[in-house]
Amino acid sequence: MSLDSKIPSGPIEQKWSKHKMDSKLINPANKRKFSIIVVGSGLAGGAAAATLAELGYQVKCFCYQDSPRRAHSIAAQGGINAAKNYRNDGDSVRRLFYDTIKGGDFRAREANVYRLAEVSNNIIDQCVAQGVPFAREYGGLLDNRSFGGAQVSRTFYARGQTGQQLLIGCYQALEKEIHKGGVKMYPRTEMLDVVLVDGHAKGIVVRDMVTGEVSSHAADAVILATGGYGNVFFLSTNAMGCNVTAAWRAAKRGAYFANPCYTQIHPTCIPVSGDYQSKLTLMSESLRNDGRVWAPKTQEIAEKIRKGQLKPSEVPEDARDYYLERKYPSFGNLAPRDISSRAAKEACDDGRGVAKTGLGVYLDFRDAIDRLGDDTIRARYGNLFQMYDKIAGENPYKQPMMIYPAVHYTMGGLWVDYNLMSNVPGLHVLGEANFSDHGANRLGASALMQGLADGYFVIPATIANYLATQKPGTVKPDQPEFKKVEEEVKERTSRLLSVNGTRTVDSFHKQLGEIMWNKCGMARSREGLTEAIAQIPALREEFWNNVRVPGSGAQANMELEKAGRVADFLEFGEMMCYDARDREESCGGHFRVEHQFTEADPEVQSGKTQSGEAKRHDDQFCHVSAWEYQGDAPPVLHKEKLEFEAVNLSIRSYA
Repeated sequence: MSLDSKIPSGPIEQKWSKHKMDSKLINPANKRKFSIIVVGSGLAGGAAAATLAELGYQVKCFCYQDSPRRAHSIAAQGGINAAKNYRNDGDSVRRLFYDTIKGGDFRAREANVYRLAEVSNNIIDQCVAQGVPFAREYGGLLDNRSFGGAQVSRTFYARGQTGQQLLIGCYQALEKEIHKGGVKMYPRTEMLDVVLVDGHAKGIVVRDMVTGEVSSHAADAVILATGGYGNVFFLSTNAMGCNVTAAWRAAKRGAYFANPCYTQIHPTCIPVSGDYQSKLTLMSESLRNDGRVWAPKTQEIAEKIRKGQLKPSEVPEDARDYYLERKYPSFGNLAPRDISSRAAKEACDDGRGVAKTGLGVYLDFRDAIDRLGDDTIRARYGNLFQMYDKIAGENPYKQPMMIYPAVHYTMGGLWVDYNLMSNVPGLHVLGEANFSDHGANRLGASALMQGLADGYFVIPATIANYLATQKPGTVKPDQPEFKKVEEEVKERTSRLLSVNGTRTVDSFHKQLGEIMWNKCGMARSREGLTEAIAQIPALREEFWNNVRVPGSGAQANMELEKAGRVADFLEFGEMMCYDARDREESCGGHFRVEHQFTEADPEVQSGKTQSGEAKRHDDQFCHVSAWEYQGDAPPVLHKEKLEFEAVNLSIRSYA
């Protein structure tokens, strides 16, 4: 099957306007006849559900939380990008577009990224109108700060809780439509499969997480906005409930999974403290505006810190290695996440890590506090400092924070075209659940931007291209296709409950996470990935023969929910490793140890880049890798060639 991205023709600055003009329309009276299912109620799903209902469509919105207010978008801290150029520092739509393309190591679809930059300004206007309390300067104008991968201040923020405030604005819009009757909300309901009728996505099968009832819901189109798959690593900054189930069940029904190996390692997380942990805590990238990242210059000093013989504040200036400022002077502490993460790993691999595990570096606010004062730092980051104090037991106003990279965001996702529709007709995918905007690395403050762009502005303008080809209301949940999928869902649930083995669900998840982190984490090799591809099926077989899921399916059962999600991770993780092994290059968050610049490379000798940086192979891998599920057989690879008209492919340098 060929992958038709449906990218409009013409200059990149005119593609989105041209596409909207050329797109099909549905008149208001007819919109009321169409029904749309939205799975997920975070920024992408909530914005889509609210906006589509405002347009007149009948919307059903599903989430597994007890309220849309608990969607994982609430966890985003640092900010949201937009090219308003309030600081008059040279920003523009074109510059935001270029920074995002470059930040993704030239592995994103150019037209989608430009559209994202183009609608970014509308997002801020929309959110201000909803009452989102963005930080403001003394004169009342919206304030901005900088994030990694940019040399301008374009990030709008609400202290360290931007995601929460944006979600509240989105939630209010959603609640308005629920009250009016345009949206019917289904909380505590988990999607367990998608239903195809004549090859088109026409509904879903869900489980009520309170009663255990399995039921079907039909619609004229289905939207998935279910977030990313970072929890395949077990330890990540994601909430424990985040999972790949909705996207993976769609993949098993024929939707292609694009670039699954592209995962983001965030450089500023609180380090792992023990085997008992079930998740990690992110410290916002906004902290790198004023915090300086460093490690001791010598192993001897690092060892004294680890043993408690020396406090970090007692380390003299000439014994500190501010390695980001040293290696990447143009961007310094605001180097992109993938580069900053690998630099931290490099320092720790050199024996200069400062945590008890040896896996930690410092984020130090001493100089900023001396320059600006406690009150200014407290106003900017007070809730983040308080959170660190509660978790780590140290006052970051007095001692530097300890940080280390951890799994955070996933750039891969279901393949979609310019309309955000997957290769399965009628199945649309928004936000982190699709692959389209971030390439091999996401710049900070771009996740909230993409979620709201997709939900508020893109899908409302593009979904009519599909719906206009359909006759509304022709599919009903009592059709045989729904009954068949319902039975398959019930059989899978019964199978999980009947194994009655000796191992917990979490023990399997943790073992899978160790395989994925060690073989497909910050550094990857063909040898390690081949080992993982052999180990995961064996672990999956043991899971289905030895997992213990107590309770029944006819009631609330969190272990059953976890078991279904871990079963999906055990299948998805294998595809992820196939993708990472096939991509014989390094780009962004995908770092293959065999593919890095060395001192012998002319690019290093000429000063274009440094030894140890990621080495792309544009002649072989300038494409999207879209994988088709094949059951027990290896997945089949389909490629969408990436063509760049507005930018030139170049070595990604931040020196």
